[in-house]
Amino acid sequence: MATDRPTPLMAVLAFLATLAFVASPLVVPGFGGFDPYLFTVPQVNAAVQPAGWAFSIWGLIYLWLLVSAAAGLFLRAREVDWEPMRAPLTLSLAVGATWLPIAKISPVAASVLIWVMLAAALPALSRAPVLDRWLARGPVALYSGWLTAAACVSLGLLLAGYGLLDNIPAAIVALLLAMVLGSIVLWQLRDIAEYGIGIIWALFGVIGHAWDQYPAVVALSGLGIIVISALSLRSGLRREGPHPQVS
Repeated sequence: MATDRPTPLMAVLAFLATLAFVASPLVVPGFGGFDPYLFTVPQVNAAVQPAGWAFSIWGLIYLWLLVSAAAGLFLRAREVDWEPMRAPLTLSLAVGATWLPIAKISPVAASVLIWVMLAAALPALSRAPVLDRWLARGPVALYSGWLTAAACVSLGLLLAGYGLLDNIPAAIVALLLAMVLGSIVLWQLRDIAEYGIGIIWALFGVIGHAWDQYPAVVALSGLGIIVISALSLRSGLRREGPHPQVS
């Protein structure tokens, strides 16, 4: 019996969510991180804040996700292997479409939302079609990798910004969390090297900001780059056999 093919509904919803997500910078142009004065303890020189140039990766993420969504709608709308990732990815991107306006006024609410985005993006990544690496698995992996780093950074900023930890300890907690979470995902899933690239880029951004001020943060970020690079290479080389899923 032939496998039932999905309707195009989820492909349409995924495309619309992607359009909304990609258009969100038009509402809040030039975003480069939380306003440091929105915190109880102003984060003027936060140890875990990436350098401004690191946010340029969003140009690639937006473009790649848009190409993926268009291909998913116009070329792969009824493909069985695309369908499992669409619902969680649509949720992540729909929440993400609201993130920038909220981040301008509330770091706490924005941090909660970015963790929601990540919680939806990781199942989407684990379910992304393995035969469409450049149209599906790659862009979702890069998006999820940056989200992993950004979610951990947001937590570090909250810890320091509300006086729960000092600046450097908060940064260390955030970086360790990013390394552990990123390592778990890379260890479990095959063929997601782009996920590691997203984290590595963020870590280089942290180094760029902390280079001449926070040697401990630079050292830990450097260690993270080494660990995530090794696991990304391992993941990229493991392209055979079934792919486990993150539920």
